[in-house]
Amino acid sequence: MSSGVEANLGQRFLVESKPGADGAIGTSEVVRAPADGYTLLLGPTAVFAVIPHLFPTLGFDPLTALDPISLLADAPLLAVVGTDVPARSLEDLARYARASPGKYNYGSPGTGSPAHLTGAAFSQQLGNAVVYVPYKGTPPMVQALLAGDIQMAFPTWTGIIGPVKAGKLRVLAVMARERMAELPEVPTTIEAGFPQLVGGNWWVLAAPHGTSPRIIERLAADFRKVLADAAVRKRIGELGHVPIGLAPAETAAFLKSESARYKMVVERGGIKPE
Repeated sequence: MSSGVEANLGQRFLVESKPGADGAIGTSEVVRAPADGYTLLLGPTAVFAVIPHLFPTLGFDPLTALDPISLLADAPLLAVVGTDVPARSLEDLARYARASPGKYNYGSPGTGSPAHLTGAAFSQQLGNAVVYVPYKGTPPMVQALLAGDIQMAFPTWTGIIGPVKAGKLRVLAVMARERMAELPEVPTTIEAGFPQLVGGNWWVLAAPHGTSPRIIERLAADFRKVLADAAVRKRIGELGHVPIGLAPAETAAFLKSESARYKMVVERGGIKPE
């Protein structure tokens, strides 16, 4: 995708990964960078909507320290169970879990991840009936799900394609407003009666606060143009993401809403970083 924007701008994009502290390390560097349009942040859900609530001493608020350019893509979360779980719908799963508090476990690839907080939100709706089990990454979580050590999880599509196609895992719902092309028979959480469980691992492009609106709008327009390309959309879809391309103001409103939603889950559950 960046190659198309490079052609439009006549500038090279150099991608530098800065992992650590759920993305806080890389984000802090962008926050401190000059607001000249040459240093940008491509951050996931956790960076914008979770870490401010997990790390109260973070030192900055991503919603005010960064100027959003565009919500580029979203990887919807899925409600997934092992084949030994009798539930055939999300409503079934909720009924079984509510009837037997503590019997069912859910896993996530890490505390504070969208998968963790979505599971926490689901459990909170059921009176905290489901027990949380953290794992260090998606592969061990999926293995635990296959082994029956946990009964449910809320991953993205890319981490479970193989087991689902092999009939070893069952997808009960897609946590999005529309069904996934890869899973046309699976209802959304809205259709399943759980409209509050809409979430994913989305990606937002942002710049240091104070960047010229002209630069912000130019970058947003260029990325929207690239996202409209059929080949680019196809490639993003193959990676389990839905291309979006919101305008800056729309992205800012989206981030505010998502941050408030995750804050409520964190506070209700008393969730702390590992």
